[in-house]
Amino acid sequence: MSARSRWLMISVGLGILLNPLNSSMVSVAIPRLQNVFQLDFTGVSWIIFSFYIASSIAQPVMGKASDLFGRRKIFLAGLVVAFIASLLAPLSPSFGWLIVFRIVQAIGTSMMVAVGMAIVRIHITEKQATALSVLSIFLSGAAAIGPFIGGVIIHWWGWPAIFFVNIPFVVVSFLLCWRNIPKDEPSASVAQGMSFRKWFDLIDALGILLFTVGLVALLLGLLSAKSSGHISSENVIALLVGLALLGAFVKHELKAASPFIPLRTFAKYPAMTWVNVEFMLVNVLYYSLFFGLPSYLQMVRQVSEFQTGILMLSLGLCSLVASPIAGRWIDKSGPRPALLVSAILMTFGSLWLVTLNQASPVISVCLALAAFGISNGLNSVGMQAALFQSAPKEIIGVASGLFNTSRYLGTILSSLLIGIVMGGKFSFEGFQVLGIILTVIALSLVFMSRRRRETGQLQE
Repeated sequence: MSARSRWLMISVGLGILLNPLNSSMVSVAIPRLQNVFQLDFTGVSWIIFSFYIASSIAQPVMGKASDLFGRRKIFLAGLVVAFIASLLAPLSPSFGWLIVFRIVQAIGTSMMVAVGMAIVRIHITEKQATALSVLSIFLSGAAAIGPFIGGVIIHWWGWPAIFFVNIPFVVVSFLLCWRNIPKDEPSASVAQGMSFRKWFDLIDALGILLFTVGLVALLLGLLSAKSSGHISSENVIALLVGLALLGAFVKHELKAASPFIPLRTFAKYPAMTWVNVEFMLVNVLYYSLFFGLPSYLQMVRQVSEFQTGILMLSLGLCSLVASPIAGRWIDKSGPRPALLVSAILMTFGSLWLVTLNQASPVISVCLALAAFGISNGLNSVGMQAALFQSAPKEIIGVASGLFNTSRYLGTILSSLLIGIVMGGKFSFEGFQVLGIILTVIALSLVFMSRRRRETGQLQE
């Protein structure tokens, strides 16, 4: 691989790691933000919701935009947007403004994730698989060490540091990308002369609007009811509006020429649909622990951010170590055995959380973290392999997009689950209830893995 190719990978890698890094660092910051802005747990959880909802919408939209305006332009613009958001977020006068800048940050970092892989695939022709695997390490590594980095910098410099830490990455990536990403070919930018109506239809703006407003209204209704302890008329209205808009979204997507989420694909390929359902449940499990455990450690067990970050490092390290081992195993035996072991490990980890009591040593949570970390390493490779086996080659691009949508929906559902179980205050009893629910979900994954037929969901 040439020196230019290596510098291109580093340039892009420093940009795309910002999305997983910022989505994971905040897991340790939630208790501090709750105290600073005087919020209950339900209210502060919007720092998670907003990022993932914005990312789930921005990534496919920016992928389409890159075909119109050029990938280099979108990537560099994403770095500028991320820089502005990271600079202004710590200066937020209220939590509402922090959410606004968090959404802007999600859009900026998603712009880079949406086109980073494509840039490398187009401009690096030798050892392409190696190049893409290196970028995957940037993504998975940033997500893995995010809680550790967040815990350390919050302990020493406070919550604004989790935004300021992005600035050196952004500046270095911008300078390197400006020099190393080749300029887009003239044919890559086809937006000239395109009418607003055509652009509106191409990105399915109506579908995005229905999905976003419907999902936010539904989340507001559910979380407000749990936080207040009773269902008010406002909660009912929000729930009905959310359900109505999501119903309208489904109807619109089935008719749209260029749908935001191609729902017809799910109906046409049931094997692929089950892989996405399983992947969504996997992410519900993983991110419920990922976001729930730091809050439990800090709010219930009074563990510092620094110590929480160190404990959470066992989750990321086990995941990173397990991934390459999983790759070799799955190459030999297919994804089915690995996914079954993953589901069993998640069941064990969830049961272990249930057995913890207030006198249990804090270090004992590392056993659950290790089980979930190894499981995540197996899933990161196994679920991708399962998708490739279940999806026809001619729709693999659409299938990959749906796969990422399932990931984000699972993450959003995990935050919703934590918010509903915990309500306004994180407690030991609520954490045990969360562990029981996660055990049930994990057992359902074991059942799904055992019942999967060789000629059905996974053809090995």
